[in-house]
Amino acid sequence: MPSVSPLRFYTASPASFALDSPWSHAAPPAPGLQASVIVPAKDEAATIEATLTALAAQTDRQGHLLPPRSFEVLLLANNCQDDTATVAREWARKHPALTLHVAEIHLPSADAHIGQVRRQLMDEACNRLELAGCEQGFIASTDADTQASPTWLAATAAALAAGADAVGGRILTIEAQPSGPVRRCQLQDATYQLLRTQLEQLLDPLPHDPWPRHHQHFGASFAITAAAYRRVGGLPVVPYLEDEALYQALIRQDLRVRHSPTVQVFTSGRQQGRVAVGLSWQLREWANLGGVEPLVTHPAEIAAEVGIRRQARLLWQSRNEQPVTTHPLLESLVPLLAGYTTFGELWQEYQPQLRTCLQPQPPLPLSEAIRVLRQLIVQATPLLSPPDVA
Repeated sequence: MPSVSPLRFYTASPASFALDSPWSHAAPPAPGLQASVIVPAKDEAATIEATLTALAAQTDRQGHLLPPRSFEVLLLANNCQDDTATVAREWARKHPALTLHVAEIHLPSADAHIGQVRRQLMDEACNRLELAGCEQGFIASTDADTQASPTWLAATAAALAAGADAVGGRILTIEAQPSGPVRRCQLQDATYQLLRTQLEQLLDPLPHDPWPRHHQHFGASFAITAAAYRRVGGLPVVPYLEDEALYQALIRQDLRVRHSPTVQVFTSGRQQGRVAVGLSWQLREWANLGGVEPLVTHPAEIAAEVGIRRQARLLWQSRNEQPVTTHPLLESLVPLLAGYTTFGELWQEYQPQLRTCLQPQPPLPLSEAIRVLRQLIVQATPLLSPPDVA
């Protein structure tokens, strides 16, 4: 049985209609604005109050409430058939300390997807941060069925201040079903992904994203500086996996993404969501397996690719010197080094060719892959760092 993880996302495309800003009614940003939180919402009248309440309760790391005008919330209700916007506005009336701007929009069916909505939100957030003159300001994305932890913004700001250009937060679920095959599969998958991340960190360490770290960089908890957002040209307008597309754009530009375990949110564990591919889709896929374990990428295949990526990275870092390599897969890479301005660009171009050259490994059942990952981590740990290419 093949893996149920999505393996691709659509090519970005512009909107097929003229965009009129739904934010013309919003008051100008406060001079001290440091963060603009964006919340796309479609038919979330039942959950939006909890989302906003969590945002209103943001504190610093000492437990003090953040200054009210240091951040704002932009909520865009799109194509709703319920009273999401009305509920949000009524909540705002009762909680005036939180700066909340609510807008509504109805998109044509071809453009009524999360990529279009989140792009509009992130563009507006970036504009407002720039208007406020906050060069170090950041856009923080979450979802309307998600509750941020009290220090979500403070921990994000700390990671950015430490040198990151973007921060992926840990996304945990509010359990809809405390037990059962789907929950068991979800926990096993989280274990697999975290072990995979640990193995990658051992074989190809990144100073800006050290262990402990995690594997998530999704829309329910993702932050990016306004400067980095401009550098990558904004969020790719794709119908789903728009967060993964943005992450790949950042990696292509060698921008630093921190997967911080101290940045956390709690999201709905429902299986009927609002996007074509997302957490709810993944939960349904696991449910459709009927208790059969999903198959995942063989850890040996992961280790081989990461090892080659490490050697390619070292080649890139020494590109102004005389590169020497003994790995046959990298010989064709040496003459290409001068043609790329970032390692991320080089690697994204080279990776498909690499995959055709590596020894293929059969997918493994999830529990077996976890066992093999643990073995590989034990083997890799004494190395501290992989050998140099030279």
